[in-house]
Amino acid sequence: MMKAEDIMTPEVVTIQGSATVAEAVVMMKERKLRALVVERRNDNDPYGIVSETDIVYKVAAFGHDPKKMRVYEIMTKPCITVAPDLGVEYVARLFANTRIHRAPVVREKLLGIISVSDIMHKSDFVEKPQQLFIEDRLEVAREEARAICQEKGETAPECATAWDIVEELQATVADRRSRQKENQSSFETYCDENPNAPECRIYED
Repeated sequence: MMKAEDIMTPEVVTIQGSATVAEAVVMMKERKLRALVVERRNDNDPYGIVSETDIVYKVAAFGHDPKKMRVYEIMTKPCITVAPDLGVEYVARLFANTRIHRAPVVREKLLGIISVSDIMHKSDFVEKPQQLFIEDRLEVAREEARAICQEKGETAPECATAWDIVEELQATVADRRSRQKENQSSFETYCDENPNAPECRIYED
């Protein structure tokens, strides 16, 4: 399975939150980018992101002066980030459910940026489609719930629904693990009673 680090763009263009929107526009035009990662103020500060959509919807649409507005006024912060070892299918699902198009790839520090275009043009999902394992679905559901609650608010119905999904998946995972333990215990009991059985002998050292 391909991972985020396999298809991400490692060269990330960043901008300070105190920069003007006009400066962001110039950078995006010159580099032909659709978004810029907003630099952290310190190691404990989360990353932010400002996109062309933010600029068009929040500045141009209202006739604000981009030379006076600052990036921090329109950026999304904290933004959703992706771990470098997250499978491409999980990234795609995260993007689909949170309705974002790109995210910084982070592990302690900024490693790159991944977008829907990267998934479309660099991944092998056509040749090797992968289904989510239940544990991975649970992890993605948690990230989705956090993102939805951050956007809609902790008291929003969408937030409650998202965490309901997480709880259902958690219950499913717990049930499966319990069944696996029961099956393992039954097999061990069988081997204790039938030590010469061929299926038990293969586990002998």
